[in-house]
Amino acid sequence: MIKKTIKRRTKNSIEIPHLHPLLHRVYTARDISSSQELERGLEHLLPFHTMLGMEAAVKCLAHALMHQEKILIIGDFDADGATSTAVAIHALKGLGAQHVDYLVPNRFAFGYGLTPELVQIAKDFSPDVIVTVDNGIASHAGVSAAKQLGIKVIVTDHHLPAETLPLADAIVNPNQHHDEFPSKNIAGVGVIFYVMLALRRYLSGQNWFQQNNIPEPNMSRLLDLVALGTVADVVSLDHNNRILVYQGLRRIRSQQCVPGITALLEISGRNQARVTASDLGFAVAPRLNAAGRLDDMSLGIECLLTSDLTHAREMAALLTQLNDERRVIEQDMQEQALTALNKIETDAKTNGICLFDEEWHQGVIGILAGRIKDRLHRPVIAFALANADELKGSARSIPGLHIRDVLADIAAKYPDCINKFGGHAMAAGLTLSRTQFENFSAIFNEVVSQKLNFLDLQHALFSDGELDLTELSLESAEILREAGPWGQSFPEPVFDGVFQILEQRLVGGRHLKLTLSREDQPIQAIAFNVDINQWPNYRCEFINIAYRLDVNEYRGKRSVQLIIEQLETCS
Repeated sequence: MIKKTIKRRTKNSIEIPHLHPLLHRVYTARDISSSQELERGLEHLLPFHTMLGMEAAVKCLAHALMHQEKILIIGDFDADGATSTAVAIHALKGLGAQHVDYLVPNRFAFGYGLTPELVQIAKDFSPDVIVTVDNGIASHAGVSAAKQLGIKVIVTDHHLPAETLPLADAIVNPNQHHDEFPSKNIAGVGVIFYVMLALRRYLSGQNWFQQNNIPEPNMSRLLDLVALGTVADVVSLDHNNRILVYQGLRRIRSQQCVPGITALLEISGRNQARVTASDLGFAVAPRLNAAGRLDDMSLGIECLLTSDLTHAREMAALLTQLNDERRVIEQDMQEQALTALNKIETDAKTNGICLFDEEWHQGVIGILAGRIKDRLHRPVIAFALANADELKGSARSIPGLHIRDVLADIAAKYPDCINKFGGHAMAAGLTLSRTQFENFSAIFNEVVSQKLNFLDLQHALFSDGELDLTELSLESAEILREAGPWGQSFPEPVFDGVFQILEQRLVGGRHLKLTLSREDQPIQAIAFNVDINQWPNYRCEFINIAYRLDVNEYRGKRSVQLIIEQLETCS
């Protein structure tokens, strides 16, 4: 458990009528200013027609369907890419496409996106149309290679574009210049979902379904996949994304989801009927990502495509094995990184951290960068060997620093330093020559130091304040659970306060189980991954904690439990 300074969130004076007082306090602290921003019905989704390039993409796809041309989906090897691919396949088949397939680049053989090398593999599928999902906005050479072969290319992506765009037949990306779609935080899976919504509308207007005796599909059936990909990609949960995730969670809870999600929830021990966004983020997504990190994301995609629950369970078991293997690799890498960080932690001048080890697994460096970023509250780039001469880096940032913009600044000022890069505000990827590592590390630290101030670098945990005795209840926990979805930029409520310790003991080796008391009212609590050299501490009678309210279910009984995010002794 990493020590952070507890800071209270700013309380706003905005009045939102008809809200529970606890929710009013929580929502206004997250800059919610009206009840309209809390609406979660599908009718409140932003319309698709404001996305630039939508009309061209839809007409190209509609032509392909009406002439039963071969459509090839080019995905990405993370959970957003896997769910995007699954959404495209499910939707196109439901709309009547008879020749749809997919291809995902192997991370180790091809790298990211539609590359010319991948186009040569794609050629074996004889596609008439290639549709990229969660990638493509930086694939200038790959798009050109496909066009030279006479293949139409539709790019759907959400990553930030460069100054120039690939010469595709259509590009749908809310982050491209002059796009008026208000939600710039939508994930790749959300973009392809919107494209499929627009395509269905167009086909309906052309009487496609009646003429071909095809039932017009309900596109909301794809929202389980949209929710999973959105949460997994850790995009900001703005109002539109909250609607997508909320509606997807509703379908999962009511078992109206693909068998693959059911199987992944089962094997991770999560209650499907009460699944939350955090279950998708911390239980399902890592298992799905493990396929792309260590092997081939096709396993994850097939798990999301199958209609057979038994088959889905078999693939979920394989994905869990890969995830267990990933954890072992990651733990070894963390130990090596933390050894190298002994000097960095005591060096106040190091604000942008670059780490590299020849033995590191390039499929796990993103997770490693995230762990070190969380530990030091500094932007981190972890590098691994891509080949004998080139390094692949995965970057993770902190609030206040747009990491993709940092890389763009470096590339502009030092054109020989970075070979290629891409990403968004909180995460990015890059490659550079091995000989440039030391030079890049110094430049990165210099640029980061210029952009971040002292306050940006403070490791803080923001609290929604204290709860009184009446609010420390199962009812409050239930209200907060249903008030989400919570996630990036719309964080789950955290509270703080001083409690008396009645009982304390270790469970599972590193987790501290506590019975606490406030004014003689006992309450259960647990702190995960504590320092076992400090806890249990039987000399400590009172502790100051930051915590989340949670519902504990055990043998059919439900009770409130505090999930401790931070604890410190009270003198």
